[in-house]
Amino acid sequence: MTIAAILKHKGHEVAHVAPTATVAEVAEQLAARRIGAVVVMDAAQQLLGIVSERDIVGSLAEHGSRTLAMTAAQLMTRNLKTATHTTTVAQATEMMTRGRFRHLPVMDGDRMVGIVSIGDIVKARLSQQEQEMDSLKAYVAGAA
Repeated sequence: MTIAAILKHKGHEVAHVAPTATVAEVAEQLAARRIGAVVVMDAAQQLLGIVSERDIVGSLAEHGSRTLAMTAAQLMTRNLKTATHTTTVAQATEMMTRGRFRHLPVMDGDRMVGIVSIGDIVKARLSQQEQEMDSLKAYVAGAA
């Protein structure tokens, strides 16, 4: 199974903010959408970085309430790992596990076409396992 299959089911919508958005605005968007991260994009829709709940909590621990006035550009993770439509679910799992991150932007060249979370990956893997179990059950029942 590939990332393309996940995006086909999930959709291609990506929550994003401008680099000038305050962390307070980012937190509002995360809460309103019930998501764990937003990507930071410039006016030309180029991916600049990502801000996650984890980034905000870490900054709050270090800087206190000053964090809320910081911008997304100040807090974002810049050196992102990305996937493509052809990245397999197993490859994405490996990248996310090794990198200890939970959100993976999906790119088509320089254009961002979606994002998958660790929850999306787990859901896809469980679905794949269920399909394999059903196939095995059908095979065993047919052979009996």
